[in-house]
Amino acid sequence: MRTLLIVDDEKNIRCGLKAMIERQYRERYAVSLAADGAEALAFLEERPVDILITDIRMPRMDGLTLIRHAAELSPRTAVIILSGHDDFGYAKEAIRFDVREYLLKPIVREEMYGILDRVEEELNRAEDAESRLGEADRVREALRTAQLNYIFVHPAVEPAEAAERCRSAGLHSLEPAFRVGALKFAGDGRQNVLAQEYLARSREGRASFHLEDQDGYLIILTGEAELFDRLMLYLKEKSVSSAYHIGLSRRKERLEEIRAGYAEARRAAGYSLLQPRCGSSLIRYESVMDREDVLEVPVDDIRRLANMLGTDREPEMKAILLRLFDLKKTSEVSLDYLERLSKLLNEMVFDDVFRTYGEESLEILRLYKRVGSIYRFSDIHEYFHQAENLLFRLNDYVRTVRSALADNREMKKAVAYIEEHYAEDLNMATVSNHVSLNYSYFSELFKEFTGQSFISYVKAVRIAKAKELLARTDEKIYEIGQKVGFENAKQFNRVFRELEGVPASEYRARRLAAGHPAR
Repeated sequence: MRTLLIVDDEKNIRCGLKAMIERQYRERYAVSLAADGAEALAFLEERPVDILITDIRMPRMDGLTLIRHAAELSPRTAVIILSGHDDFGYAKEAIRFDVREYLLKPIVREEMYGILDRVEEELNRAEDAESRLGEADRVREALRTAQLNYIFVHPAVEPAEAAERCRSAGLHSLEPAFRVGALKFAGDGRQNVLAQEYLARSREGRASFHLEDQDGYLIILTGEAELFDRLMLYLKEKSVSSAYHIGLSRRKERLEEIRAGYAEARRAAGYSLLQPRCGSSLIRYESVMDREDVLEVPVDDIRRLANMLGTDREPEMKAILLRLFDLKKTSEVSLDYLERLSKLLNEMVFDDVFRTYGEESLEILRLYKRVGSIYRFSDIHEYFHQAENLLFRLNDYVRTVRSALADNREMKKAVAYIEEHYAEDLNMATVSNHVSLNYSYFSELFKEFTGQSFISYVKAVRIAKAKELLARTDEKIYEIGQKVGFENAKQFNRVFRELEGVPASEYRARRLAAGHPAR
């Protein structure tokens, strides 16, 4: 529904117009009224309208002044002037404000309807054209983003292929000189939107493009090196609460170098891990490219951590972690040490727990996924605390699982639950949740405890209950099948024959003939 504002100092005229329009166009317009230009302007400052019908001669603020302000507030508003023959000079002056139509007083109903229909057609054409242009822009932007992400994600992309993909996405304007920046906010990166809004307004002059990569970094490509300093200043003026850092590549001259520029920007941004927790910085690749990789990761310490899981040696485990993350040694060297350390912790400690004992709670899995990369954190201190948290959570988990394995109390609880709920829609997920054990680990433990798979055990329990009912009741066979948890008689008979060697009906006949109940 379109919005329409009628402005006239004569109440009878504005109310009469409103009545005629609403009678003719019941569902097309939401009509509002104003008694003069000042009242109408106050209305427009709060909300734009699609169509403005205004008189010219009014007290306080005339129609021409209102039209001029309306053009500034809402350039897309279609303006229709109400004028008498004596006001034609004023009407001519309104031409420069792109007035769409003139409605002469006294108002002729059919003439007004014709004007509104023409305005409606114009608005629809304008919206359609704008939609097509917007869609074309979105398609171009999506193509550009897809091509760049492909280049960034695939290290094996040859420089010539990368350049061709960039040109096909309209990035040729970056040549002959550009830089790549990688903006990283501490936290979840939602403040990328603030930077994106600024960059969208700054795409004048030299070409500039931006997108988010798969890790949430805001990647900026521009031929204007000063853009990064202005962006830092803008974010500072906006009093952004989170710390933020921009990694900046060296100057590149050809699109064949675009992936190298991205790698340099990400590498430079990665050194924000070693920056102070508070504050922000612009880290140039030239300032970190020569850092030496001189530290060896103490693999034996990581192996000790893995061997301690499930024990009561948390103080020793924490001491090892502190030794591994001695920032006095790591703060002035290459990031390679921290990358290798994170990789080995994942492979030798965290991954190994899940391979051996199965998955744990969703909360731990989310933490496990995040700790998988040091670059998901604002600084190395945050990574250390989350890795420590995960280590101790997994330590408790392994201890619990080993304890359950030692006395089988959880399996006894599971068997009792099956005996009580055998007639219900029973599955292994329900029972494993009941005893608070991982699904995969529960499956292995259950089979070891009972000598049967979960499904086979449930079938056996149900058939045993069915044999009792067959021997001591006159219930129909299909009723007994339903009563012990089978979906239908066909399934019940198939499983009964599978376990007992004879159909349920024959089993009942034999037991009754023998004159004693089923065992």
